[in-house]
Amino acid sequence: MRRLAATGTVTVSWGVFCLELANFSKPIEEFDVTRSVAAPTLRVLVAVRDTEGEDAAGRYYAALGTRYFDDEQPLDDPATSRGALDDAGIDVTWHDRAVDDPDTWRTVVDEHQALVSETRSFGVPTIRLDGGDGPAIFGPVVSNPVESDEEAIALWTHVSWLTRYENFSELKRDRTIDPDLAYWRTFVRGRRS
Repeated sequence: MRRLAATGTVTVSWGVFCLELANFSKPIEEFDVTRSVAAPTLRVLVAVRDTEGEDAAGRYYAALGTRYFDDEQPLDDPATSRGALDDAGIDVTWHDRAVDDPDTWRTVVDEHQALVSETRSFGVPTIRLDGGDGPAIFGPVVSNPVESDEEAIALWTHVSWLTRYENFSELKRDRTIDPDLAYWRTFVRGRRS
């Protein structure tokens, strides 16, 4: 999505989904946000997005993903979030400000619940077309980034067309290429050996 945004093909707005909330079987009021693994980073994301803008949120999310998937840093360690903020060129004090502000958690919960109720999202990254009002999809899942802007635009053209085609629901196949991620090499591929 970042590559498509850089080409001017799409405009990206960042929203949140919390797998811990999706898997929580009790009333939401009983969820202990202080024990959540992902809540601090989600709270930072919404705080940065709502004050610094979508571009800053996207940079933070990308930096956080690199620290988590490539560097294998834990999401529940504040140093991971602060480091991602720094990597993204954003004031690192956003971490503490976001975690200390109860409104950021309310925003996370509200966005999560709206996404689930409107799209039946269930724990995977979801893309919604038309500024968040259009059809939603999980995917496309590609093992590694495409090699050119042209390839990215072609892939998106086909995926967005299928997303709008109401009679289409799913297309799946085994991975043809292993992702080039430290997490994949260490845990997933290691289990298959």
